[in-house]
Amino acid sequence: MNWFQLLKYNINRVVEVDPAAHSKLEVLLLYPHIHALIHYRIAHFFYCRQFYFLARLISQLGRFWTNIEIHPGATIGKGLIIDHGTGCVIGETAVIGDDCLLYHGVTLGGNGKGHCKRHPTLLNHVMVGCNASVLGNITIGNYVQIGAGSVVTKDIPDHRVAYGLAATIKEVKDEEKSQDTPVVDNVNE
Repeated sequence: MNWFQLLKYNINRVVEVDPAAHSKLEVLLLYPHIHALIHYRIAHFFYCRQFYFLARLISQLGRFWTNIEIHPGATIGKGLIIDHGTGCVIGETAVIGDDCLLYHGVTLGGNGKGHCKRHPTLLNHVMVGCNASVLGNITIGNYVQIGAGSVVTKDIPDHRVAYGLAATIKEVKDEEKSQDTPVVDNVNE
């Protein structure tokens, strides 16, 4: 698909699935994620041709106007909707399949500093709830739903629902404490 076909597909998809969308013109002019995707497609074009500075410049302009940060190195399929997209971050090596839905505050983040694949892959028809973080080089299967506020750090097979936090709380022993690291006592009081 060329850029205009992708844009048309995205607009039609929003009108189809979002009850608040009243017209295609409204979606084109007023939906920030459409503008973020337009900036992304242009930036990605230059990124693939190794014009990295120009790609990042266009990407940062898109972030400034929409508050949705999509790295130009990411790979995004057709039909992505970023509903109320404020604060979304999509990392450099992230891959997003077709017809996915991300809500505000979603992070598709990396782990590590290498030049390898370090961001998640979302297959088709994945929904990620608001303020969820999907981290690392993991794969999220087709038709997966990730609950709001979840932290996902492991692969998820097709047709699953994932929710909750992955964090573990560990008490720091006196000899492990550093004067440079603030320690908060009695957190649960």
